[in-house]
Amino acid sequence: MATPTGQSLTGNFAGEKASGYLYPAILAANTIGSGIVTTHENIKYKLNVRNLATTGFLANATCDFTSTGEVALSDVVLEPKELQVNIELCKANFRTQWESLEMRGAITGQEIPASFQEFFIQKNLELIAKDFEVAIWQGTAGAGFEGLQAKLAANTEVIDIAAIGGGLNAANIIAELGKVYAAIPDEVFVAEDVKIIIPISAAKFYQEALSAVGSDAGYLAQSVVGSKPLNYQGIDLVVANGLGANKMVAARSSDLHFGTNVLTDLAELRVIDMSETDGSDNVRFVARMTGGTQVTNGSNIVYYS
Repeated sequence: MATPTGQSLTGNFAGEKASGYLYPAILAANTIGSGIVTTHENIKYKLNVRNLATTGFLANATCDFTSTGEVALSDVVLEPKELQVNIELCKANFRTQWESLEMRGAITGQEIPASFQEFFIQKNLELIAKDFEVAIWQGTAGAGFEGLQAKLAANTEVIDIAAIGGGLNAANIIAELGKVYAAIPDEVFVAEDVKIIIPISAAKFYQEALSAVGSDAGYLAQSVVGSKPLNYQGIDLVVANGLGANKMVAARSSDLHFGTNVLTDLAELRVIDMSETDGSDNVRFVARMTGGTQVTNGSNIVYYS
């Protein structure tokens, strides 16, 4: 039997074509899209991220050239890990939705609406963005790639602050933020891109705590009305949706790194209509890309955990 015109959804996207889908999806991850980390977008294999430390450049002037100070160069390797996303959905699940107006013909050999492929891809890219956001912080080498929390915990130069027993809440969030604030090195404190990164739960606790600050009417006499500023003593508090509960990080964006290959010719995305292969009513979504994290200048980072 001939295949009805327009039925097949199968499409292959690779390289630049795939990046048109995958790059916006990864940018949709809150940590990347908000600039909380520095993103390296076109790593084919691995990237050496440089650390630069300098000391003692100023000296008394002489007629001769005499080297002053020291420049210490080091690097860490950001090697993104190969990842895949395999999702299978049944077309029947969409027949009762808005697409059904475009799906003409009998149940078997039914014509698939032209808009369905874009809809199908978009829904799956939203899932990828959510997974990337969590993986950037909480990822493990055994399931995807190692996230920043594991990198920070393993880095002996990072300034560690022990989390309060029992976890963060509205009653202790301001005091615990004070511990992180006090531990920020002076040279980092004055940097333009320094921030304290907090999870969603901590942001909610901070809002609640500010509502009770001051008079009985609360912050600016508003009590629980309105959003309170996410700022502590002049340092912006930035919410990272994927950061684990009872965790906080004070760092510059330039010291937290995420790498991927989505702008190279290695990225790939496929939509495969299985009706022509096994007679089923399923559509498969396959995506391949890489992802990885790294930290630099650990002695400039405060990790509350």
